[in-house]
Amino acid sequence: MADEQLSPAPHPLAKPGYGKRSAPGQRPPSASDFVQLPPRERSIAGYIDRLTDGSDISYKTLAEVLPLYGQRAVSTALNNLVRAGHLRRGREQLVSASGTEHWVTRTWWSRTARDDDWWAAFQRGDVPEDTPPRRQTRSRAFILLAALGREAPMMALSDAECAALAPLVTEWFDRGADERHLMHALTAGLPSRVHRPFALARTRLTGKIPPVPIRTDPPPRRVLECARCGGPARPETLVAGECAACRGQAPPPPRTALPPAQVHARAAQARAAATRGLEGSHV
Repeated sequence: MADEQLSPAPHPLAKPGYGKRSAPGQRPPSASDFVQLPPRERSIAGYIDRLTDGSDISYKTLAEVLPLYGQRAVSTALNNLVRAGHLRRGREQLVSASGTEHWVTRTWWSRTARDDDWWAAFQRGDVPEDTPPRRQTRSRAFILLAALGREAPMMALSDAECAALAPLVTEWFDRGADERHLMHALTAGLPSRVHRPFALARTRLTGKIPPVPIRTDPPPRRVLECARCGGPARPETLVAGECAACRGQAPPPPRTALPPAQVHARAAQARAAATRGLEGSHV
């Protein structure tokens, strides 16, 4: 990873709201990261990957802290990292607490190489953001199930039964239910005797589960830019981070509506064809 290049001084940060932004869903760091890249790109990628979010990863700043490479070499390496699926540049719309909207420049970084389809989905907001990892202690779902016997003694469950049912309860939580809602679903209207509390709890958890909530928050507004010309582009037109024009291909023609006169003419032709068909059917 060419650690000997690293400057002893802290890496400079970009302006607030700019700089490196880690993409979601990356695998943990490992010794095999970036082994498929050429030596220069592997060295620069390893350095960027260790930086905190918000760090300035412009080619000028990286050239200052990595003295083996000049600005042109770093700029070329960053474009190669775009083609390899580790880096994308663009803009994102932010909304302040007061409701003011403004656009900021983004540089998204992914340790895990992503293909064009993934980055297109990321631009549309179809890739879920990271969620904090759950603690490896007794989960919220397990604690609720363990307390079920205190709420309704005939529904008391063993430790193993609580662990087996916990994923079903977690699904309820993910769909917006809380402890009060779950306790009511598990204890309301119980028969006078319960012979198999585990089976009854499982039946209620699967049969009464709430529907998946409809997403109400708007997806993020992002625009990815071509790695070569820097112009904004639709996600489906970017291949390895480059737009059609930079790849030497003609962009698809824009969809244009027909003039009103042509619409009326085509409608008249369709009516005439239908009339002739009806007349022929009576012959």
